[in-house]
Amino acid sequence: MEMTIQIPKDVQAQSLSSLLEKQWLIPRKTRHFLRMRKNVWVNQHPAIFSQIVHPSDIVTLKFEDTDYPLPTILLGDEKKINVLYEDEHLIVVDKPTGIKTHPNSSGETDTLLNHLAAYLIQTHHVPYVVHRIDQETSGVILFAKNPVVLPILCQMLERKQITRRYQAIVAGQLSEKTLTIRKKIGRNRHDRRKYCIDERSGKTACTHITVLKQTHTHAQILCELETGRTHQIRVHLSSVGHPILGDTLYHLHPEESPRLMLHADTLCFTHPFTGEKLQINSQNSLFKP
Repeated sequence: MEMTIQIPKDVQAQSLSSLLEKQWLIPRKTRHFLRMRKNVWVNQHPAIFSQIVHPSDIVTLKFEDTDYPLPTILLGDEKKINVLYEDEHLIVVDKPTGIKTHPNSSGETDTLLNHLAAYLIQTHHVPYVVHRIDQETSGVILFAKNPVVLPILCQMLERKQITRRYQAIVAGQLSEKTLTIRKKIGRNRHDRRKYCIDERSGKTACTHITVLKQTHTHAQILCELETGRTHQIRVHLSSVGHPILGDTLYHLHPEESPRLMLHADTLCFTHPFTGEKLQINSQNSLFKP
C-alpha cells in the first residue's frame, strides 16, 4: 500500500519523525520499518526522519502487507450503499434504518460494513468502522478506507473534533427551546439490551438539544453529541420524560411510530490530510417540509 499526502497549510513545520508520530499517529513499530526500509519520500526525494517538513510538502509512504494486515469482511450488496462523500482516505454514507453498522457474529453479510466492503472491493480498499449508529437509527456515518487514517479519525472523535447532529421526534412538549443533558450512562443490570442513567459508575455523557417545532403531542428537535455513548440520545431523552417515538426499548408506547424517529443528519470535521472543512448532510430527513 502506498499513500501520497500533501501536508495541509495549517500544519506547522516539524520533523518528519514528529509528523508521523504525533500528527498522523503511525505506530512505533510501523515507523521503525518505514525508516529501516527507506520507504518515505518528501517531494519525491528519499527522506530521513530528522529532516524538517513544511506545509504543502508532499509525503509518500510505502507500507508492506505485514505492516497493516487487512481484515476479512464478507461481501454484502453494494447497491445498498448511498455515498455522500468519498476520497482516497475516507467515505461517508447514508445509512437506512433497520441495518446494523457491522456484524456481531461470523457469517453475517447484511450489515452496512458488508455492503460497503462490496462497494469498495473494485478499488482495492477495505472499510474500517470509525463510529457506530444503532440498527434502528438512520443517517450519516463515517468509515475509514485504510488503516492509516483510522486512528486519526478515532482520535478526532475522542477529542470532539468531529461534530454529529441528529434529528429526533420525541413525545410531549419541552418547556425550553434549548437544553443540555449531562447525565452519566451505564449498562442496565436488569436488561443487557438497555442502558440507563448511572451517576455513580456510568460514563460521562452530554447531549445538546434544540427544539425546532412542537405540537400538543410531540416535538421535533435537533441533538448534538458532545460524547458518543451507546444509546446516548435515547437514554438521555427518556430520562427527562421525552422518549423518542418508535423506541421499543425506552418508550412505553412505541407503537405511536412505525420506526425509531432518530436520524443522523449532519457530520462536520476538518479533513486530517487536506485541511478541508467538511459538512456532510444526509439526503433524508425525519421532518416534513
